[in-house]
Amino acid sequence: MTLLEGSIGVEDLVLLEPLEEESMLKNLQLRYESKEIYTYIGNVLVSVNPYQQLPIYGPEFITKYQECTFYELKPHIYALANVAYQSLKFRDRDQCILITGESGAGKTEASKLVMSYVAAVCGKGEQVNSVKEQLLQSNPVLEAFGNAKTIRNNNSSRFGKYMDIEFDFKGSPLGGVITNYLLEKSRVVKQLKGERNFHIFYQLLAGADAQLLTALKLERDIGGYAYLNREVSRVDGMDDASNFKSVQSAMTVIGFSEEEIRWVLEVTALVLKLGNVKLSDEFQANGIPASGISDTRGVREIGELMGLDSKELERALCSRTMATAKEKVVTALNVVQAQYARDALAKNIYSRLFNWIVNRINESIKVGTGEKKKVMGVLDIYGFEILEDNSFEQFVINYCNEKLQQVFIELTLKEEQEEYKREGIPWKKVDYFDNGIICNLIEHNQRGILAMLDEECLRPGVVSDSTFLAKLNQLFSKHSHYESKVTQNAQRQYDHTMGLNCFRICHYAGKVTYNVNSFIDKNNDLLFRDLSQAMWKAKHPLLRSLFPEGDPKQASLKRPPTAGAQFKSSVAILMKNLYAKNPNYIRCIKPNEHQQRGHFSRELVATQARYLGLLENVRVRRAGYAFRQGYRPFLERYRLLSRSTWPRWNGGDREGVEKILGELSACTSEEVTFGKTKIFIKSPKTLFYLEEQRRLRIQQLATLIQKIYRGWRCRTHYQQMRKSQILISSWFRGNMQKKRYGKMKASVLLIQAFVRGWKARKDYRKYFRSGAALTLSSFIYKSLAQKFLLGLKNNLPSTSILDKKWPAAPYKCFTTANQELQRLYHQWKCKKFRDQLSPKQVEVLREKLCASELFKGKKAAYPPSVPVPFHGDYIGLRGNPKLQKLTGGEEGPVLMAETVRKVNRGNGKTSSRILLLTKGHVILTDSKKTQAKTVIGLESVAGVSVTSFQDGLFCLHLSEISSVGSKGDFLLVSEHVVELLTKMYRAVLDTTQRQLPITVAEQFSVKFKESNVTVKVTQGPRGNGNGKLSCKKKGSHGLEVTV
Repeated sequence: MTLLEGSIGVEDLVLLEPLEEESMLKNLQLRYESKEIYTYIGNVLVSVNPYQQLPIYGPEFITKYQECTFYELKPHIYALANVAYQSLKFRDRDQCILITGESGAGKTEASKLVMSYVAAVCGKGEQVNSVKEQLLQSNPVLEAFGNAKTIRNNNSSRFGKYMDIEFDFKGSPLGGVITNYLLEKSRVVKQLKGERNFHIFYQLLAGADAQLLTALKLERDIGGYAYLNREVSRVDGMDDASNFKSVQSAMTVIGFSEEEIRWVLEVTALVLKLGNVKLSDEFQANGIPASGISDTRGVREIGELMGLDSKELERALCSRTMATAKEKVVTALNVVQAQYARDALAKNIYSRLFNWIVNRINESIKVGTGEKKKVMGVLDIYGFEILEDNSFEQFVINYCNEKLQQVFIELTLKEEQEEYKREGIPWKKVDYFDNGIICNLIEHNQRGILAMLDEECLRPGVVSDSTFLAKLNQLFSKHSHYESKVTQNAQRQYDHTMGLNCFRICHYAGKVTYNVNSFIDKNNDLLFRDLSQAMWKAKHPLLRSLFPEGDPKQASLKRPPTAGAQFKSSVAILMKNLYAKNPNYIRCIKPNEHQQRGHFSRELVATQARYLGLLENVRVRRAGYAFRQGYRPFLERYRLLSRSTWPRWNGGDREGVEKILGELSACTSEEVTFGKTKIFIKSPKTLFYLEEQRRLRIQQLATLIQKIYRGWRCRTHYQQMRKSQILISSWFRGNMQKKRYGKMKASVLLIQAFVRGWKARKDYRKYFRSGAALTLSSFIYKSLAQKFLLGLKNNLPSTSILDKKWPAAPYKCFTTANQELQRLYHQWKCKKFRDQLSPKQVEVLREKLCASELFKGKKAAYPPSVPVPFHGDYIGLRGNPKLQKLTGGEEGPVLMAETVRKVNRGNGKTSSRILLLTKGHVILTDSKKTQAKTVIGLESVAGVSVTSFQDGLFCLHLSEISSVGSKGDFLLVSEHVVELLTKMYRAVLDTTQRQLPITVAEQFSVKFKESNVTVKVTQGPRGNGNGKLSCKKKGSHGLEVTV
């Protein structure tokens, strides 16, 4: 038992001293601030919402509480769920867990934790796991369609839920049944400031893909829907898009078909689109106000979505048919009435859709009728409510809580009485407040408030909320728990808080003032028959099934039951169900209004404690005996208080307990009673006295144990030290001797080796050859060289002169030889390649080699000329006999014949010339004439200047002593300048045995007659040298050429 030892505050309020509201609140606050959110009142669990995730849940804690009894560990919701499940499984007692509290107190989370615990501890198997998954997945679906954000809670359940989970004889779940109570359907059409509509509307708009939204004729913008609060479209910590996917997945797991899911979403979209139907004022021919639809697009889209005739829907929204036994009268509705009809239709569609979803879930999780089963019920229902303006909804909610309080008191006292009877203890009558008089005031069949409300709704004539209030004032004027302005005036009492349209009931949790406005309308909950018939005519299967009364064959003039009568009947069935089961209670408390972690508002908690009747619960529990426990655990805990029972007791458990209490003076016969299996203690003070004595005794025993333990530890330590010292000494001495022997042995062997070596060298010195090392090294080197050369022979590369591969030398000593062999092999390949060439091919290669030596890396025109063969004749010399005569014939063949352009010395213009290169002369002639204009001997050519660009400009520098040179140098442009100058260079070399100087520069000097001109060559914008050459005079001594 850990209720007192090391606990924070008092873990069970039954043991609270003094028993006052202030001390109870202080205890709850102390535990809450220490993150201890659970507290017991006997077997009742009080849970304070922490507004944060605490590390006290999960498989580890489930296992811990599964293996312990109720009071063995700290208070926890798992402990209560475990007691309920174990009682159901092993004692065959049907259980119910009643979870009550205000909105935002954590009721929904508590029900989830109970269901997750039961799912974790019950049996395994494929079928069992499937049932458990279906039961757990019903939560997200019901939360989406039944929960909404309110001012007090971001995920508030706006309906009451009772789930019966059914188990087989082994404790494995078979299925279940869900019953829902009083869905807050008024939220569909109107929400308070700062609140949202039901989650599913926002999840649908945020999570549906574009294709689905188009099919549902919806738009993603929340601001476009009248039924949705535009100010609060999102909730912190809630992802609507992700939740929509989860809801779809959960519906699939439960067993909804894809078609059924689509039907549900279509009906949900219908509710949204109804809110956008705009109604406007119209007048009939006789001047009577009527109404009409200003924008028919919304009605038309609804008709397309649901398979409805838009005209039929418009008629049903804007008129009403009154049917009697003889005739039917059609009455036009004004705008206010038509808006009421539209909103009533939207509320009814959504409410009936929610009921259909619950019934569909029940179909999936129901159990066959032939199976014997045990039942655990979980009731998650709204707590007692006192608002600033309390209406019909608060009235029926508080009525339900009155009935639950009545059940709690009766079942608790009944349980106490049965336990006393089992233990053979006389039962004494307990004084407590019996709220039966309040329940009777509300639910009496003839004279109850609900009966009067139904009577007023059914009464012919003028009926209003005021006439209903007047009837209540007349009937209950002398009732002790009923007040109104009329009854207060009769008793000469003045209360400014009481309105003229209000009445007040003194509930068990306090006085609540109800405003009767709309009581009649909300109780009637009427839907015009025209709208029911219009919905039944729809081709949509689900929508049609929601309105069976619209079928003309089933039309009835009988008035449907009122909302109050339906709720009263549901509560009666619920009470009957609860009386048949063993109850377990979870009281949920909201610590503050702002959902802040760690903040505890005493005023708010005190109000909820009164609503929940926590002090009343404690008083009922303490009416007889505050504490009771079995003899065995009591003896195990307190046997150390008596020398007779400590350290060992061989007698019976009861005798041992009597021995213990007999030796303690404070445990008198008035405080302690012995039952058949349990010890009963009347006052918490006696239990605290036992705990204090136990604490002191534990200190004494701890001191004794410490003394004995320290002595034993010192003796044991000394003996271990002594043994260790002896062992270490023996090992140390042995190790030292081994090391010494090893050193001696090594020394002897070394001396022996030296002596043997000296003897061997002395005996065999005359047979030792001094040149053996050189011979061996020479032999090894030759072997390596032979191996290297033979390997190179087998791995020679191909004979292609372009193949540069060569095997690497295996040793560094062969690197130089390997390089020389590679060079020789390459020269051999080149020679072999040259031997295969014809004399003409050899001459061509020599010309190319000469061009490379002259221009490679110097002139940009060289690289493009490398792959182009040198032709020599570019003007068709062989076919032109006139030009052949110019060469004279004795100088051999023409080496080069092409058309060049000569730059004029005076104006820089160019003129076309034919250039012929022979072995002795350079001949320039007019392209139109056939006689030589200029003949230059090769011995007169002093040099050549070219640019580094890709142009064909070059200058022939002539020696001054020649006859032609007196006229000056020639500035020419050739398209084959590389080939021309290469052939000219070779011809000069062959003729004059001298090398022709070829200068590559962008600026050079040219002699024109008697003066020198500096030619400066620049590259134009095109920069490729193939463009038009332009010359420009720069004074008398400058010429700028742009190429």
